[in-house]
Amino acid sequence: MTNQARGLHAQLLESLGPAITAGEYPPGSVLRTDELAQRFDVSRTVVREAVRVLESMHLVESRRRVGVTVRPTEEWNVYDPQVIRWRLAGADRPRQLRSLTVLRSAVEPVAAGLAARFATPEQCAALTEEALGMVATSRGRQLDAYLVHDIAFHRVVLRASGNEMFARLGDVVAEVLSGRTRHRVMFEDPDPAAVTLHVQVAEAVREGDAARAERLTREIAVGALQELDVLAP
Repeated sequence: MTNQARGLHAQLLESLGPAITAGEYPPGSVLRTDELAQRFDVSRTVVREAVRVLESMHLVESRRRVGVTVRPTEEWNVYDPQVIRWRLAGADRPRQLRSLTVLRSAVEPVAAGLAARFATPEQCAALTEEALGMVATSRGRQLDAYLVHDIAFHRVVLRASGNEMFARLGDVVAEVLSGRTRHRVMFEDPDPAAVTLHVQVAEAVREGDAARAERLTREIAVGALQELDVLAP
């Protein structure tokens, strides 16, 4: 595929994906290749490439002599980072944020407890470094800089758990945190109590205190849900 075709493919994907996840094309809707090519002024090859990506996300399925059909919501790959990004960009953002934050609250405390048992010295050092980075960027409306350290912190926790399934959720957590910042579902400066909790989690992991690491991470998750009650009711 040429660079131009890749650009058109990306543009089409960024039009169709959010439209499907926002419900503009409800489940059961049929999207025809020729009509899409004409509507978006692209070739049928570009349409087919975009459809292949949407199929990989289980958003649509192609049927011979029928066309491209939008699949039921419950069949979507809701863990796909791009699907998460599209859904958070839509009107259903509050519900999506809550659903994803509840998922985090179920997984991350357990991961932190495991990290306290299995983290390597390098991972402990990385966790402390990212926690201190969060402290340094938690004032002065530096949300974008804070986000970098926040994402890195939670990725380390998930990887340090030693559980490959938890580690694979790093991209999901990254999209949740990015979505909160991108769509300003955050206070202008992060909650100081939450920042302190991250530092304490790093300490608990470094000291091998699994119970404390799990409890503190659960407090972070509870705080995140309470923020949503205020910012995205």
